[in-house]
Amino acid sequence: MELEWLIFGAVVFTALFLDLFVFHRNPHKISLKEALLLSAFWIALGLAFGVFVYFDRGYNRAVEYFTGYLLEKALSLDNIFVFILIFSYFKIPEEYRHKVLFWGVLGAIVFRAIFIFAGLELIKHFHWVVYIFGVILIVSAIKLLTTEEKEFHPEQTLVYRIAKRFIPLRPHNGDGRFFIKEGGRLYATPMFLALVFVESSDIMFAIDSVPAILAISKDPFVVYTSNIFAILGLRSLYFAAAGILPLFHYLHYGLSFILGFIGVKMLISEFYKIPVEVSLLLIGSAIFLSVVASLVVKKKESNNA
Repeated sequence: MELEWLIFGAVVFTALFLDLFVFHRNPHKISLKEALLLSAFWIALGLAFGVFVYFDRGYNRAVEYFTGYLLEKALSLDNIFVFILIFSYFKIPEEYRHKVLFWGVLGAIVFRAIFIFAGLELIKHFHWVVYIFGVILIVSAIKLLTTEEKEFHPEQTLVYRIAKRFIPLRPHNGDGRFFIKEGGRLYATPMFLALVFVESSDIMFAIDSVPAILAISKDPFVVYTSNIFAILGLRSLYFAAAGILPLFHYLHYGLSFILGFIGVKMLISEFYKIPVEVSLLLIGSAIFLSVVASLVVKKKESNNA
């Protein structure tokens, strides 16, 4: 294993260890201030690793890393809304939500590795897969614009029905445990079901995000590290959501543009390669403009009110 992979693993392991056993050793409700500070920490860590990539692999790979990081960070913001619905539906106490998200992120680290390296191998051996990925992204962009928000009914999903059929359930949270033992029998709690839905939602989002980031770089190290550092701070960002949700009112327009652009980039890659600097500029501009538009509209609504 190369030294850079060992460094990456050590950084992630240390950060997760501190997060679980130091910062959140005792379950508690995370305040907005704490959530923003933790978000700043994870963002700083991700950007610092980008500097490491620059010195280790050079300018081009560093630009790819920062582009992939920004892309994945933008796409993963959509997960926040899903998390809110999941925790609300299963009535998970606020002091235990960090625990669910922590183990959810560990699962995401594993699943993203599988999807990313499988995608790279597919592209390596079957180049035409690039066009399939491009079409998937364009279809996702269109769906993001045209699909109306729907109510969350997990009991209607296949995941819920399978879990309920094979795992005995209890309706209480068991003091923050995923499983409890009653009468010599093991039961799952709503905490476990929430974790299952967090994991399944990440898998669904990976269908968009993994092909998108593979359009930015084919370097496994750059693709995987930028992806993981982007989602590591998602938990802290969730707890800051109450204060920053107004900034995301028009986010779906920006995300739709990003997915559509990346899809087109993949479809024309055989004839014209869009410079990664252009991709970085367009992705950053789409996020910035969607946030500005949200703030402007919110201010006008406040003035009218």
